Amino acid sequence: MNSIKNIAYIALVSGAAVSCKVQKYEQPEIKMPETFRSDSLMADTNENIAKISYKDFFKDPVLVSLIDKAMVQNNDLLSALKQIEYASLAYNQSKWGNVPTISATVANASISRPSDNSMNGMMAGQFMGRRYMEDYTTSLNISWEADIWGKIKGRKEQALAEYLKTQEAAKAVKTQLVASLVQGYYNLLMLDTQLQITKSNLEYADSTLKFLSKQQELGLTTALAVQQQEIVKDQILKSVPAIESSIAVQENALSLLTGSMPDRIERSASLNNVQSPDKIATGIPSELLSYRPDIKSAELTVRKSAAAIHVAKVSMYPSLNITAQGGLNAFQASHWFSVPGSLFGMAAGVIAQPLLNGKQLKTQYEQSKVLADQAEINFKQSVLKAVGEVSDALVQIQKLEEQQKIAEGLALKSNEAVKKADILFKYNSATYVEVILAQTNKLQTELDLASLKAQRLNAITSLYRAVGGGWQ
Repeated sequence: MNSIKNIAYIALVSGAAVSCKVQKYEQPEIKMPETFRSDSLMADTNENIAKISYKDFFKDPVLVSLIDKAMVQNNDLLSALKQIEYASLAYNQSKWGNVPTISATVANASISRPSDNSMNGMMAGQFMGRRYMEDYTTSLNISWEADIWGKIKGRKEQALAEYLKTQEAAKAVKTQLVASLVQGYYNLLMLDTQLQITKSNLEYADSTLKFLSKQQELGLTTALAVQQQEIVKDQILKSVPAIESSIAVQENALSLLTGSMPDRIERSASLNNVQSPDKIATGIPSELLSYRPDIKSAELTVRKSAAAIHVAKVSMYPSLNITAQGGLNAFQASHWFSVPGSLFGMAAGVIAQPLLNGKQLKTQYEQSKVLADQAEINFKQSVLKAVGEVSDALVQIQKLEEQQKIAEGLALKSNEAVKKADILFKYNSATYVEVILAQTNKLQTELDLASLKAQRLNAITSLYRAVGGGWQ
C-alpha cells in the first residue's frame, strides 16, 4: 500500500508541475463595422428591435395568438427542445468523470478441473486430495483515473458546449418560426386584399359590359367593343379561383406551422390597417454576436473544438489509474462468509504511457486542430452573413417604401383615369379601347400596391429575424 501511495504521489506532483490545464476560452477576434450599410439614416443604432418580444413587436392580436400557439405545438420546435433534454443528460453524465467507477460482484462461484499433468492439477491432488478446485467470491471493485492533465475536464467542456449549442438551435428554430408565421400571415392578408380588389374590378367590368351591351342595342357601339369587354371580364374572373386557391394553401401552411391540421385561419385585420413599427432600430453590428442564435452556435463549435484539441493532446500523455478490490473469498462454500478468515483486499496503481499505436493519437490531435480552424472560419462566415442579411433588409425596406409611395400615386391616377374614361366614353369623346386600357391599368396598379405593402412588411420581419429577434 505504501508503494502505491508513493507512485500516486509522484505522479500527482509531476503532473501538477507540467500539467496542461484546459485553456480558458477566448472569442476569436472579429473586426465588426460600426454601423450597418444603408443608404439612409433609417437604422437607429441607439436601440435594438432584437430586444423586443414578438408579442410587443407585432401588434395584431390574431398574429400573436398564432405565434403563441406555434411556440407550444410546432413539431420542429418540440424536436429541438427534446434535443436540449438529450444534451442535458449527456452534460450531467460528463460531470461524473472524476468519480471512481464502483462495481460489486454479489456472488461468483466456480469449479474447475485442471489437467493432471498441469501444475494446478498436481497441486490440487497433492494438497487438497481431489482433482477439482472450487472458488467462491463476493467483492467490491473500485477504479479511478486521476485527471492529471485535465482530460476529463476537457471532455466536460465539450459536453457543455454541445449542450449550449442545442439551446441556441432551439432559439434559431424560434426565430425562423416567428418569421415564417408573420410573413405567411402578411401574405394571407395580401391575398385577401388582392381578392377584394379583383372582385371589385370584376363588378366594375360587369357594369361596363352591361353599358356597352345597351349601347350596342341602340346602335351606338359595335359588337367588337362588347366582345373585348367580355374578354376583360373573363380574364378578371379567371384570376378569382387562382387567388382563392392561394389563400387556402397559405392557410394550410400557417396551420401546419402552428402544429394543427389544415384549416381556415380566422382573421379580422386587413393589409391596409396593419400597424408596423414606427422606426427601425437595429443597434450596432457587434450586438449580433449576442442575439443571433446561429452566430452563438458557431462560436460554441469553436469553443468545443478548443476543448477537443486539449483532449486529443493529453491523450498522448501518461495516465494514472488506481484500482482496488476487496471482499470475501474461499475455496469451500461452507467458509465463504467466514469472517475474518475469508476477507481479502488488494490495490494497484498503474501509470500507462501510449508508445506505438499506429500514430492514431497524433493524427487525432492534428485533425482536431484542423477542425478547430474550420470552426473558426465558419464562425467568421456566420458573422459576415448576419451583417449582410441586416444590411440587405435595411435596403429592401427603404426601396420598398419608395416603390410603395410611387405605387400609391399610380393607384390614385389610375382610378381618376377610369372615371375620366367613363365620362368621356359616355359623351363619345373616348373609345372603348381607352376604357378597357384604363380598367386594366387600375387593376394592375392596385394589385401591385397590395404586393408592395406585403413585401415591405415582410422585409421588416426579415430585419427582425436578421438582428436576432423572436426568441426572447
